[in-house]
Amino acid sequence: MAEITAAAVMALREKTGLPMMECKKALAECGGNTEQAVDWLRKQGIKTQSMRADRETSCGRLAVFADPSKGVGTIIELKCESPPVAGSDDFKALANDIAKTLALGPGAATPADLLAQKSLAHPDRTLGELKDDLFNRMREVFELSRIKRIDGPCGGYAHHDGSKAALIEIAGNTSAANAGEVAKDVAMHVVALAPQAIRKEDLDPAVVEKERAILTEAARNEGKPDNIIAKMIEGRLRNFFSQCVLLEQPFVKDDKQSVGQFAKAAGLEITSVENWRLGG
Repeated sequence: MAEITAAAVMALREKTGLPMMECKKALAECGGNTEQAVDWLRKQGIKTQSMRADRETSCGRLAVFADPSKGVGTIIELKCESPPVAGSDDFKALANDIAKTLALGPGAATPADLLAQKSLAHPDRTLGELKDDLFNRMREVFELSRIKRIDGPCGGYAHHDGSKAALIEIAGNTSAANAGEVAKDVAMHVVALAPQAIRKEDLDPAVVEKERAILTEAARNEGKPDNIIAKMIEGRLRNFFSQCVLLEQPFVKDDKQSVGQFAKAAGLEITSVENWRLGG
């Protein structure tokens, strides 16, 4: 049997990030061959991962990639078991790599299809292999649970803890130097205030009519005469729209203008919105 030196064990540990004893065992199993030991460790990790597949993955983070000049935007959800792992630099890097690969690669219909693709950050490895290697180091189950790609100019924002994120598709003057920053600011607004619709016309008519009926009944209870109730209701509906419609909401970074006015001043239109919360 080949002698397993401390230097060889240390080199394998630096290569894999795994504990010294596991690296020593892998080298012993593989006759001191480092490359074979890496494969052996990976296979052992996959076995362990399959045994833990039923663990709950209630933590994790959302990641976005958006660049109007590239005409694409993505949002993904990568889940894990615990907050410390979700907040680790390695986990963040993997989530961001997945989002960027989805955007700049060929695209994918399912998370499994995406994980089979080569990583943009590490072209010699697939995203699935990187995920498995990270499991090997952290011993937590990871799940790529949701992916979404928009083939059009986009801006995006993810909250610092990865629990909330939004992707905004834009049209209009998307080649402007500030288009990405404007779209990112709108995405941040969406994350903060969670509008129900982009435009008034997008709201469910039944919801609007229900609100109109509630406001009308309230006005009558206030003793208002019928001849002015209609005008009152229109004014109060504007307040309702400013609470739940994106383009009517006061912009979170400058409440003296609406989101619609902010976007229009930059020559942009908001055409679609993806607003995600971790876990659904």
